[in-house]
Amino acid sequence: MADVLAFDRNRARTPEPEPEPLWRELLGRSLRAAREARGSRLVDVAERAGISPQYLSEIERGRKEPSSEMIAAVTGALGVGLGDLLADIAGDVRRGTGPAAGRRPAGPVLLAA
Repeated sequence: MADVLAFDRNRARTPEPEPEPLWRELLGRSLRAAREARGSRLVDVAERAGISPQYLSEIERGRKEPSSEMIAAVTGALGVGLGDLLADIAGDVRRGTGPAAGRRPAGPVLLAA
């Protein structure tokens, strides 16, 4: 038979670690910020990038993880250098200010077994 262990109510609770930001959410946030800083409409950027406005919206909301070709098309349509975009995202990760800081991911998360 198993022993019953006493529960120590005075034990200090350790806070749960904050979830790491998801790449697709950080990317989407940076792309949306760049688009809004330029005063561009979503439909105009999507047209220049050769993608649908719906797909660009999903990228910006962190729902889709675009291919490198899609990222290049959107950054080209925005006139943003890829290095600048990556530096912005890296800064968010270092500061812990990404959209996932302190909360769970917005969309489904698939884990490899």
